[in-house]
Amino acid sequence: MMNPKKRRAFFEQLKANNPKPTTELEYNSPFELLIAVLLSAQATDVSVNKGTSKLFKVANTPQALLDLGEKGVKPYIQHIGLFNSKGRHIQETCRLLLDKHQGKVPQTREELEALPGVGRKTANVILNTAFGQPTIAVDTHIFRVSNRTGLAPGKDVVKVEEQLLKRVPKEYLLDAHHWLILHGRYTCKARNPDCAQCIVEPLCSFKQKTGKGKVRGDI
Repeated sequence: MMNPKKRRAFFEQLKANNPKPTTELEYNSPFELLIAVLLSAQATDVSVNKGTSKLFKVANTPQALLDLGEKGVKPYIQHIGLFNSKGRHIQETCRLLLDKHQGKVPQTREELEALPGVGRKTANVILNTAFGQPTIAVDTHIFRVSNRTGLAPGKDVVKVEEQLLKRVPKEYLLDAHHWLILHGRYTCKARNPDCAQCIVEPLCSFKQKTGKGKVRGDI
């Protein structure tokens, strides 16, 4: 496991390389971010942005999306995986936002997780990115980076989240979510990590590092 000195150096390097990290999902309000994150499950940010860039020009409030209906939303999201169930969740979520939250996105985990299609990971993304709370949404990228590097090992996503919240230096906690996702997406990739070009490679405890960054299997 990475010691405190290395953990601090790890995030110092990530910050130096990317001082103001953010999500690659495109949005202009907490509600737009919520819809984008709902659509992003098992889909790429690029595919989500392709749909929402057009959808939000037509409807970008709970009432507008509800008025559009499932059939009206479908043409904008049908290229995204699981679009039928996501379309239903969007309609149900908009209805609940209007009925229980005056059309606004709630700012507590409990209220967010009560919305259709919103789990712990999605709630953490909204709390962190939209409302500036120091949460970490552990996706496959963060899970891999945390275990592979020795930053915060854990057998499941909840354990990794707990370890990260304890071990990430406080001044880096707000942006850690984005740094780790981007690092896992573009450098510490599952099948072919770019160890040779990795800015935190000297701090990493991964045992299968090679000059070409080849590994025997996924993590």
